[in-house]
Amino acid sequence: MADEKEAKPAKKSAAKGEAKSKAPAAKAEAASKPEAAAKPEGKPKAPRPAKPDDKGAAAAAAKAGAKAAAKAEAKAAAKAQTKAAKREAKRQAKAAAKAERIEAAEAERARAAAAPAPVAQPARRSPPAQKVKAAPEKTVTVTQIGSPIGRQDYQRATLIGLGLNKLRRTRVLEDTRAVRGMIERVRHLLRIQPPE
Repeated sequence: MADEKEAKPAKKSAAKGEAKSKAPAAKAEAASKPEAAAKPEGKPKAPRPAKPDDKGAAAAAAKAGAKAAAKAEAKAAAKAQTKAAKREAKRQAKAAAKAERIEAAEAERARAAAAPAPVAQPARRSPPAQKVKAAPEKTVTVTQIGSPIGRQDYQRATLIGLGLNKLRRTRVLEDTRAVRGMIERVRHLLRIQPPE
């Protein structure tokens, strides 16, 4: 085992020695090719513009700024003028449309005045007098004693048709076959008094 431990550090040191020996060789190779190191890759850099230290350059910059400001003012003025022209055209169009409407209304009034008067229509007849219902010869009196809650819809509707919608309500109805049929459908919810 002791031999194995000693062998491992020896291997590591040998590997380090090889790496160190390769590095000087790479440097020597790069030194032997001076044109590769001196030649930069990519586009050549453009020279920087000179700083405007003298009065001529400052005057040129001020003149350019003044031109830009004048151009912006002219553009704003043209825009405002266009806007005003559009507004004026819209106002004129509205005025023309209003004049046309007034003219058409006047022409209609003149036409109506020139037209002959309409013929008077005969007076409407009064509606016929309503017949007064005679009191029924036979009547039946019913009183609601049961609630329609939990009953079928047709039973609730029949009670409403008979004029009953609350407990202990009493109605005097005409004794006809139709009324007798309705009473028969909900007889378990009604108390029927004999006909008079």
